[in-house]
Amino acid sequence: MAAAGMGQQWVLVEMVQAFYEAPAYHLILEGILILWIIRLLFSKTYKLQERSDLTPKEKEELIEEWQPEPLVPPVPKDHPALNYNIVSGPPTHIITVNGKECINFASFNFLGLLDNEKVKSAAQASLKKYGVGTCGPRGFYGTFDVHLELEERLAKFMRTEEAIIYSYGFATIASAIPAYSKRGDIVFVDEAACFAIQKGLQASRSNIKLFKHNDMADLERLLKEQETEDQKNPRKARVTRRFIVVEGLYMNTGDVCPLPELIKLKYKYKVRIFLEESLSFGVLGEHGRGITEHFGINIDDIDLISANMENSLASIGGFCCGRSFIIDHQRLSGQGYCFSASLPPLLAAAAIEALNIMEDNPDIFQTLRAKCERIHKALQGISGLKVVGESFSPALHLQLEESCGSREDDVKLLKRVVDYCMDSGIALTQARYLEKEEKCLPPPSIRVVITVEQTEQELDKAASLLKEAVQSVLN
Repeated sequence: MAAAGMGQQWVLVEMVQAFYEAPAYHLILEGILILWIIRLLFSKTYKLQERSDLTPKEKEELIEEWQPEPLVPPVPKDHPALNYNIVSGPPTHIITVNGKECINFASFNFLGLLDNEKVKSAAQASLKKYGVGTCGPRGFYGTFDVHLELEERLAKFMRTEEAIIYSYGFATIASAIPAYSKRGDIVFVDEAACFAIQKGLQASRSNIKLFKHNDMADLERLLKEQETEDQKNPRKARVTRRFIVVEGLYMNTGDVCPLPELIKLKYKYKVRIFLEESLSFGVLGEHGRGITEHFGINIDDIDLISANMENSLASIGGFCCGRSFIIDHQRLSGQGYCFSASLPPLLAAAAIEALNIMEDNPDIFQTLRAKCERIHKALQGISGLKVVGESFSPALHLQLEESCGSREDDVKLLKRVVDYCMDSGIALTQARYLEKEEKCLPPPSIRVVITVEQTEQELDKAASLLKEAVQSVLN
């Protein structure tokens, strides 16, 4: 006990000695810290606000003065989306817009099948047999034998194991992407991807990485960065799926994707490829099978192909095709498939007949390509405008070489060009976008759509009239 007491006394002596030997700044700092701790312990963490009761009259005055924020932002009455061009009759080769007959350079009726007699007869026969609609999703008495026939025909035409059809073209790729890519997965997507792809990515809640349009070096840079991240956390990497999403022919640019290079990157970095072919299906390739046939690539190298039936097939809806186990998964988790009423049988029958015509007349694709190349060449050299898109793309964009200073002014100027052409019997349209929702908003443009029905004289007339319109408007 005596030894323990002596030890405690010795420690106390050492502490006092250390206190005297410590530098002055050290003691001052410790003193400030001790005072700050004491203040924190005894001070209140918040102050009670004095309560002020309002009289009933004051409450009423405040309520009357309060103005809620508008549910939607104000939209000017002259906004293009609120001022429609009214079409009378079928939007075929000759279209009647606002009571005026024009040559149609606006509708995506690439193969001219919208008013085809065989297609219409098939639709009419189906209408008599099945009625107008289906009134039920595919899983609830909405599957008709004509749906199964169309899926079988599409799979056979595309040379894949299986196909699945949707009743709305936009919902096809927008449903397919979130069916496979989930939260935590990684999607590498071209910055020029169409709005349907963007909505699918948004619904997937995946980690989105944009690469520059058709820039394979930039894509590989992102893939290498992800590979480095995966090496740091191999456990997470094993459960993370990686996808590349591209378009065959880009709706917003008319450019073709460099698919051969994408295939090399797919196998090098072990990613899956989703290919959206709404613009290239029924257009590219010797038999219209799309960009895989165009480049001579084995279709099994693509994990999923999606396209709508609203362009070349002149119907409604869309389809996905690929291996059976991939397609069957969409029947369980594709939202547009599971929850939307199925495709009306008359439209499925029309699509089947359109496929018959495509198979029986393979020369139609060369005819379309020749007309695309003709007008692409004729549109070169228009002072003030530049042509954007491949020479074989049936949808070209005309953009201003120099901006007027603001997007609004550019849109108004291009509208004057479109109106000039409309008054002279050529129906064109401006490319429209939801400007506040687009990830990478494309520049304003006039879209020129080519079909097999347009004659060489009409193509030359449209090109000549565009030059005349631009000279008139810009001057």
